Amino acid sequence: MKLYYIPGACSLSPHIVLNELGLEANLVKVNYKTHKTEDGRDFREISPFGYVPLLELDDGTALREGPAIVQYLADLKPESGLAPMNGTIERYRLQEWLSFLTSEIHKGFIPLLYPVLAGKYVEAVKPKLERRFSWIDEQLAGRDYLMGDRFTVADAYLYALAGWGQAPWLASVYRADIHFDGLGNLEAWYVRMRERPSVRKALDTERLK
Repeated sequence: MKLYYIPGACSLSPHIVLNELGLEANLVKVNYKTHKTEDGRDFREISPFGYVPLLELDDGTALREGPAIVQYLADLKPESGLAPMNGTIERYRLQEWLSFLTSEIHKGFIPLLYPVLAGKYVEAVKPKLERRFSWIDEQLAGRDYLMGDRFTVADAYLYALAGWGQAPWLASVYRADIHFDGLGNLEAWYVRMRERPSVRKALDTERLK
């Protein structure tokens, strides 16, 4: 397998999941400005949308959306519990979380990542995103992770997204300026996530300090 990634982007999520599962994959870095891969290829010829993550399987099949990729990886080792079994209500809860993170958090960040282009739209988007994080904080009350006591691929996705407003290694790039002040459950979750070996390994590999 090959995972195409940009350091600190949402591709950090499947990178963490690969580490959690102990799966081997070739990591191929993509330059977010030039859309060139490390070996000089045009990434847009591999992925017509030009964004990461992209997981290329050994038979050449490509998966291009993060939530689909992390579920595929988790299903390679169902005993890991990173995704509940298909057909269970817990699996639909996981998909509910992944959909929420995609539509409400991931897309909610986009105007903040490109404030010049977004203009005054940022003024409406930022409070909405802050309310979404406040809701997540409420869901984490009495829980170690989004789904309860067990880490799942949804936590990996949220960690990748939350870093855009928290991590010092992105502050100079994105300036999303979303913090967890007053959100004790979410703040504790973020610290707990950063202590996971799979997360630390991914951050080290992507040189995210």
